[in-house]
Amino acid sequence: MPLSIQNEPKAAVALLRALRNTAVSVFYQDPELRFLWARNIPESWNITEVAGATDSDLLPNHIAERVTAAKRAVLATHEPERFEVSFPGADGIKWFDLWIDPDLDADGELMGMITTAVEITEQKRREQTLRTLLREVSHRSRNLLAIIQSIATQTGRFSATIDQFLIRFRGRLQSLAASQDLVTLSNWRGASLRELVMGQAARYSLTPASSVRFSGANPWLNPNAALHIGLALHELSVNSVSFGALSRPGGFVTVTAALSTPSVGQPSLCLEWSETIGTPTDLPPNDPVRERRFGSVALEQVVPASLNGEAKLEIGAGLLNYRLTIPSGNFEAE
Repeated sequence: MPLSIQNEPKAAVALLRALRNTAVSVFYQDPELRFLWARNIPESWNITEVAGATDSDLLPNHIAERVTAAKRAVLATHEPERFEVSFPGADGIKWFDLWIDPDLDADGELMGMITTAVEITEQKRREQTLRTLLREVSHRSRNLLAIIQSIATQTGRFSATIDQFLIRFRGRLQSLAASQDLVTLSNWRGASLRELVMGQAARYSLTPASSVRFSGANPWLNPNAALHIGLALHELSVNSVSFGALSRPGGFVTVTAALSTPSVGQPSLCLEWSETIGTPTDLPPNDPVRERRFGSVALEQVVPASLNGEAKLEIGAGLLNYRLTIPSGNFEAE
């Protein structure tokens, strides 16, 4: 530093030395706004000498103009000023909180100007990260509410009574919540396909390890894909527990996943659910297999449309087969 601190009061010496352990810098200027001394100048400023310099010598022009204008206002009013500034540093944008105070003697005469600069770069980065996260949460919440609204509307269309609606709607909400839990646990990255399949099936089977036989690729699904594929798996599981393979002791369903690489473009994911079901004479008149209800609408229309994919549900000869083709962009391969 240009000036010795040997003749300064001991308390002031101790305080100035203590600045070394902080992100606080102190600058002192005369009434003509020329620097007399400074302590704890940030390394990113690349400044080694300040004596005799002005703000224009040390700062980018647009910032120097703003800072100088504020200091001239303090000179005129003897009232302190405070504001934030930012400018490029060696490792990115740096943010500082500036306090500008007049140094007045006992008679109120201006002796100089004290500027305290506190680096708040990390605080600003945290604020920016928090804003980004809040925007993401808001976006995902709106998507989730749209899915719930769609489920409620479609469930209502295919329910004959309030009790029937409530039973089906609760089940679908619980399924959605289970998929959402997986997404949340992954810090909103999504969920693995195997984890999603077993998580949905486990809710309806005492022995999911043997009753749900999963094989093939295990890609990582993005959050939107996880929620909608989870809904499809829920509808398949409920139907199977009610009328299909999982309604019988020893029954099982087979779930396979395969990545196909077309000659042009990115690979797609083919998810297939297969099981044996009762014959038509074994099924009650209001069975979803006999009639188009929300389950089949979700499987054949809602889910594939939400993923920009394709789906086919085939029922016949004692078999149920559901094939869902999911384009790239919804998942990451293993």
